[in-house]
Amino acid sequence: MPQDAPRNVYVKICGLTEPEHVAAAVEAGADAVGFLMTRSPRQIAPERAAELAALVPGHVLTVGVFRGEDPGTVRAAALTSGVRAVQLHGRHPHGDFTALKDLGAVLLRAVDAEADLRCGAYDEDLLLVDAPHAGSGLPWDWAAIRGRPSGKWLLAGGLTPANVTEAIAAADPWGVDVSSGVESSPGVKDPALIKAFLQTVRGAGAGSRSA
Repeated sequence: MPQDAPRNVYVKICGLTEPEHVAAAVEAGADAVGFLMTRSPRQIAPERAAELAALVPGHVLTVGVFRGEDPGTVRAAALTSGVRAVQLHGRHPHGDFTALKDLGAVLLRAVDAEADLRCGAYDEDLLLVDAPHAGSGLPWDWAAIRGRPSGKWLLAGGLTPANVTEAIAAADPWGVDVSSGVESSPGVKDPALIKAFLQTVRGAGAGSRSA
């Protein structure tokens, strides 16, 4: 019997802080790039995010990442930065997503595996399932969530060029998200690792897909 056609995998490179790293992600074929406007070694101000977002072509989604901020703060930062998507990380209440709907931005809900894993359950457009300890950069039991998330969802947590093929095979996600796994040191992206990550995903039978 013929094999199934290769399934596209959406790729988001997160935590970008420098123009050359944004360029590396875009040139390597990333579908989305993320800017952290929340407490993190990768945190940047909304004004800096605006400078970086301006370098991104229209076919690549720009994502502002927040964790714990109230909707008013998120709204102001999103408008200042001009990002076309907003990611709320952690156990944000449903009302936070509802309050941001009128922005017209793509909404991402980023949670751990113990949360409601139905994409759209909080009126979000995309779901991201992260490691139990988000930001640790450590691999986790990706196979444990296989078949549980529904809709368009991205796998995150401990992904690297060396293990992303294994992770995709284990969890069967719609997309993948990487940050520390393409860094030379905490908060410092490595263009070569970004390229290697994208090449590995694409080489596994993946291509570009739109949100």
